[in-house]
Amino acid sequence: MSASSAVYDGGLADAVFGSQALFRRVMEAFAEPGRVADLGGMVRAPAPLPEASAAFLAAFADYDTHVWFESGEADDAAAWLGFHTGAPVTGDAAAAAFAVLDEASPIDGWSRFALGTASYPDRSATLLLPVAALTGGPSLQLAGPGIETTATISPAGLPAGFAAAMAENRTKFPLGLDMLLVCGAEAIALPRTTRITEA
Repeated sequence: MSASSAVYDGGLADAVFGSQALFRRVMEAFAEPGRVADLGGMVRAPAPLPEASAAFLAAFADYDTHVWFESGEADDAAAWLGFHTGAPVTGDAAAAAFAVLDEASPIDGWSRFALGTASYPDRSATLLLPVAALTGGPSLQLAGPGIETTATISPAGLPAGFAAAMAENRTKFPLGLDMLLVCGAEAIALPRTTRITEA
């Protein structure tokens, strides 16, 4: 596939109904942290956008939401995003509503992202973190809103110190970062309200 066709192809076949369907899937995932959500079959984007990240952005990104790419080789993905959603790509991590991270993204760099403010806690960043797999890694126990008692996930390939970083993030509530772990077309949502501990 040429770079030009990769940029212009792969968007939602029906922008209105497709984005609504993806919006529901993502919101259901955030309402039930730890559940694996299938975001596949709707979009196809150039690297380094996994299918689930591209689907999330197709539903949530628009002219008013800046997107930041950690990869230095994201020109085609940025062009795809602009063409299909109108979302501007920013080089300023602090200005990003959505951050497309690299696998094993260094956690000490996440302090650059917006946490929201007391008046507008929703003005925070959502991080899209690719992992090697959503199962097969060390177990993490989840608790909090949307989880009846506890839930367990075992994503493989998380950055070192992930659980501790997310525990620190939770202490900032109602401020804080929201997280979407993605692998291929699947995703696990981890809102800032979720308590994450090593099992």
